[in-house]
Amino acid sequence: MKLKEKTVIITGAGRGIGLAIAKRFAEEGASLALNDINAQSVESAASEINRGHRKVICVAGDVGEPSVAAAIVEQAIEAFKSIDILVNNAGISKIVPFLETTEEIWNSTLRTNLTAVFLMCKAVIAVMLDQCEGRIINIGSVAGKQGTDCYAAYCASKAGLIGLTQSLAREFAGKQIRVNAICPGIVPTPMWEEMAEDYARKKGISPEEVAQYVTKRIPLNRLCTVEDVAELALFLATDDSMCITGQAIPLSGGLVMT
Repeated sequence: MKLKEKTVIITGAGRGIGLAIAKRFAEEGASLALNDINAQSVESAASEINRGHRKVICVAGDVGEPSVAAAIVEQAIEAFKSIDILVNNAGISKIVPFLETTEEIWNSTLRTNLTAVFLMCKAVIAVMLDQCEGRIINIGSVAGKQGTDCYAAYCASKAGLIGLTQSLAREFAGKQIRVNAICPGIVPTPMWEEMAEDYARKKGISPEEVAQYVTKRIPLNRLCTVEDVAELALFLATDDSMCITGQAIPLSGGLVMT
């Protein structure tokens, strides 16, 4: 098992990409501290994974709150004695024309997608420095590499996340703390399904046409899956990727290649 005796914190683990990563890491023997803003979702995820006799705790709360970020780290240390890997996955997304983007949408998007990552990294790196080793995986987006219309707050937050990833990777490489970002394209998740109607309106198509419309633009002619993201996250979490840090890896079937 590639993650045996490793402790992993995963934010936004109640569904979608976060849940897929949690399940995959559990299969590889990791002890998990799972977080989600939705208490019912994260408790359900923890219960499901625990049925496989894995070591799992859950900490519900908004990681944009410093006290929640601190609590996740404290409880992980109390339960498992170390923190080896952090996966910053919690995020929100709104498809809104720029002139209709309110300060509330702007602030809440940056708070969840960027400030929360800052808070979690700050709390976890303090622990990893004592261990002289660690891996941080930030879930970004191709929207952070290539801006798109009606997505200003989201694009800004994910571009900021890439910058933060690179800065931390340089600062802490000497302490063997590797920091990377995964930048998926469109991934069929509950969050994406909730936005499909807005995306259809933006493109002037019906919601039923969205999947086909998007897939046609992708060179590999397939959408990225949550399992695709989980496999790349596993690679970045293990010794298989020992020489990789500071990277923002697109996972988009060739839609974005830089």
